[in-house]
Amino acid sequence: MNHISEHLSPVVAILPAAGIGSRMQADCPKQYLTIGQQTILEHAIHALLRHPRISQVIVALHSEDQHFQQLPIAKHPRVRVTQGGPQRVDSVLAGLQLVTDTEWVLVHDAARPCLHADDLARLLAITAQSQVGGILAAPVRDTMKRAVAGQHRIDHTVDRQALWHALTPQLFPRQLLLTCLQQALADGINVTDEASALEHCGYQPLLVAGRSDNIKVTQPEDLALATFYLTQLTR
Repeated sequence: MNHISEHLSPVVAILPAAGIGSRMQADCPKQYLTIGQQTILEHAIHALLRHPRISQVIVALHSEDQHFQQLPIAKHPRVRVTQGGPQRVDSVLAGLQLVTDTEWVLVHDAARPCLHADDLARLLAITAQSQVGGILAAPVRDTMKRAVAGQHRIDHTVDRQALWHALTPQLFPRQLLLTCLQQALADGINVTDEASALEHCGYQPLLVAGRSDNIKVTQPEDLALATFYLTQLTR
């Protein structure tokens, strides 16, 4: 652990967890599928709570969520819940409403259970020199193709240099993130992640190189891969 980072200001984490995960073809939202003895959501929360700078984790839940309160993590003193919304941005905004006295907030996908402690520490360390924040990201390694619009045919190859896969967590000053999210929504922008709202407002968040095994469980085959990665992390 970087002892310098331990003395920096606390950070509140927000996890949008109001989605239903229809692509997983499961009987429950994907964040409640289990890997080992814990749900994906619990793995994601615990990965954050292990760092001493994370003072609180706010989980934004679906209004009809019946699962979370049954989990042991629901009783953790640093975990609280709020009602999320139909879109990710709505859930993030709901979480931000509960953050009043913390300068920095971090947003993490509820379905990313494999966050490595070293990646989280590197991301949190940027608060010492950045006023804008940044995201975990991984450089693109595969050849990238752009399809013909509306068709499953190759139009051309995209130069992968300077291309990155956006990951989470994403870390920003609380007030800046709130302002940019509200502005992006007012302008009709499709906010696919928090960084896109800052980009729309003219900011350039930092790219913090993260591990490619920090995967988001979206498709059924992702579950086996996440299980393997978590096994490696706990060794």
